[in-house]
Amino acid sequence: MVFKRLLPRGIYGRAALILILPIVTIQLVVSTAFIQRHYEGVTRQMTQGVALDLNLVLLAFDQGSTPEAAIERARAAAGPLEIDLSYPPSAAAPVSDQVDWYDLTGRVVITTLHAALPNLKAADVTDPERLTRLTFDTLHGPLQADVSRRRMGASNPHQLLVLMIFTSILMTLIAYLFLRNQLRPITRLARAAEAFGRGDRIPYKPRGALEVRAAGAAFIDMRARIERQIEQRTLLLSGVSHDLRTPLTRLRLGLSMLPEDDETQALIDDVAQMERMVDEFLSFARGDAMEDMVEVDAGDLIERVVEDARRGGAKVEFSRPAPGVALVRLRPQAVTRAVENLLGNALRYGRQAELRLQASDRSLRITVEDDGPGIPADRREEAMRPFTRLNSERDPNRGGGVGLGLSIAADVARSHGGGLYLGDSESLGGLRAELVLARRGAS
Repeated sequence: MVFKRLLPRGIYGRAALILILPIVTIQLVVSTAFIQRHYEGVTRQMTQGVALDLNLVLLAFDQGSTPEAAIERARAAAGPLEIDLSYPPSAAAPVSDQVDWYDLTGRVVITTLHAALPNLKAADVTDPERLTRLTFDTLHGPLQADVSRRRMGASNPHQLLVLMIFTSILMTLIAYLFLRNQLRPITRLARAAEAFGRGDRIPYKPRGALEVRAAGAAFIDMRARIERQIEQRTLLLSGVSHDLRTPLTRLRLGLSMLPEDDETQALIDDVAQMERMVDEFLSFARGDAMEDMVEVDAGDLIERVVEDARRGGAKVEFSRPAPGVALVRLRPQAVTRAVENLLGNALRYGRQAELRLQASDRSLRITVEDDGPGIPADRREEAMRPFTRLNSERDPNRGGGVGLGLSIAADVARSHGGGLYLGDSESLGGLRAELVLARRGAS
C-alpha cells in the first residue's frame, strides 16, 4: 500500500514511469555488463603486458653487482619502456595497496599485477595524474616504479557512459513528445466529459488513435442524446405548465366574482397554492441544463437576492469579499434560484438569516444560517430528496413548501461541480446550509 501511494496518479506520470523505468534498467544492465566484461578484460590484458615489462626491469636490477650498478642497468632497460624508477623509494612510495572505492578497473590492475609480479609489495592507483606507483622487494632493497595508468587500461571509459546517458535523455524526450501527442486526446475527452457533467458544453472533436476516436465519437453521440432528451422534457413540461395555467387562471377569475366569504377565500388560496406548485415542479424538472455559463461576480448576484428579501421586510445580514474576488463562470439564474430557495427556507422557519460568501482558488462557498428549528442530523439527507416534507410545519397546506427547495439547490450545486451540505448554525442556533460551487471555470 505504501508503494502504491508513491506511484504517480495521473496518466502522464504513469506513462512516463512505464517509459523511463525500462530505459534506465536496460542502460544499467548494459553498462554494468559492458564495463565489467569488456573494460575489465581489456584492462587485464594491458596490465599483463606492463607486468612483462616490469619483470624485465626487475631482472636487470637484480643482475647488478652493487646497488649503483643495479639501478643503472634497470634504468637503461626502463627508459624505452616508459617506466620511471626511484632507488631508494621516495616518500610517495606506497606501503599498502590503495584504490578508490568507485575505481572498478583499478582493482583489476592491482589483482593482475600481484598475480604476475611475486615481488610486488604494494600498488597505489589513486594518483590524480593517473600514475600507478609500485613498490618491489628486490635483492638490493625496496625499489619504486612509476607507470602511467593509461598503459594499463582503456582510455576514457567514461565517454561510453556519457554517450549512453545523452542518448537515453534524447530518446526519452522524443518518446515523451510522441507519448504526449497520444495522450492529449484522452485528456481532452476527459475535460469535455467533466465539463458536460457540470452542465457546461465545450467544443470537442475526436482525435488520436482509433480507440480514442471511437470513445470520443461515442461520447459525442451520448451527449447529443442527453441534450435532446433534456430539451424535449423541458418543452413538454413548459407546454404542460402553460396548459395548466390557463384553467387555473379561469378558476381564479371565476372565484374572484363570487361573494367573498371564508369558503371562497379558501378556494382562492388553493388555486394560488396550485399555481405555486406548478411553478416549483417546472423549476425542478427543468433544472439548469438549458442555461449557458457566463462569468459573473457571485457577490453582486447574491447581493440582489438579499436586497429583494429585505424589501419584503426580511431581516437578512450579508457579508461578501471585495468586488472582483468572487468572479467565476456559472449559471446566474440557476444559482439565483438556489440561493433564493435556501434564503426562503431560512426566513420561512426562522425570524432572521445570515449569508456569507467566501471565495478561494478552487471554490465558492455560500453559507445561509437561520434561527429556526433546524433539521435533525439523521434526517438531513432525507430533507434533500425531492418532494420530501419532514413534518406538518412544512406541509404546503399550512404555508410550507412542496419539498423541492433543497433538492433544487442540491442539483444546482452538483451541476457546478460542488454540493449542498447541511449542519447546525453556531451563531444563530438554527440550520446552516452551505452551497459549494467549484471554481474550475473561473478565469
